[in-house]
Amino acid sequence: MILVTNDDGVDSEGLLKLKQALAEVAPVAVLAPNRNWSASGHSKTLDRPLRVAKVTLADGSRAFSSDGSPSDCVALAFLGMVPERPTLVVSGINKGPNLAGDITYSGTVAAAMEAIVIGVPSIAVSLADYYEWDFEYAASFTAQLASHVLTEGLAPDVLLNVNVPHLPRDEIKGVRVTRLGRRVYRSELIKRTDPFGRDYYWIGGEIPTGDLTEGTDVAAVHEGYVSVTPIHLDLTNHTLIEQLEGWNLRA
Repeated sequence: MILVTNDDGVDSEGLLKLKQALAEVAPVAVLAPNRNWSASGHSKTLDRPLRVAKVTLADGSRAFSSDGSPSDCVALAFLGMVPERPTLVVSGINKGPNLAGDITYSGTVAAAMEAIVIGVPSIAVSLADYYEWDFEYAASFTAQLASHVLTEGLAPDVLLNVNVPHLPRDEIKGVRVTRLGRRVYRSELIKRTDPFGRDYYWIGGEIPTGDLTEGTDVAAVHEGYVSVTPIHLDLTNHTLIEQLEGWNLRA
């Protein structure tokens, strides 16, 4: 069984298109947040109970929604909220890219990370546009990728982070297997005043750009390719271990 979830909420068209495409590959269960959790990161809810409701998607199929985070939704599924243990988790389709450092913020990728923490491979898929979304191609590509994972296998500690350019199908140049690139964030603090004279703040700014180094996910999407980046949770900078050992640190 494939578990489908997201961070845009159970009513998102991207989730529906993804579920419909994956249903052609294997049985599907849906357990997704009941609201938008964009940029929530890999958060878990431990300070309150979680609620789960049965819902009906726009195509008439049944699903579950939770008031928890995307990561909570994956945990709930594996703890028994869906009929059988999933063998693959697919999160998306996200409205907007999740490239490079975005993955540390993304609720979409966090749901996929929760799966590999549990020991099940996963896919996170995002449509790389900020204003318009046509999910048909992204859904069909992800179904193809999921079929490969299920038939050929993928290590249980690996997630595939997929970013699809927002282009007509005949303008997508192909698929590149990539590494994470580097995003350039141009954040700014926006100060406003409420009707009572109290200051409040938004963290805003222009849309991020990125370093277009060849071989990266940022460059691939910019050049019109689908980017597939294999990711695992070992964040160790292995090249620095020997250097730090040479510091002769003492307790």
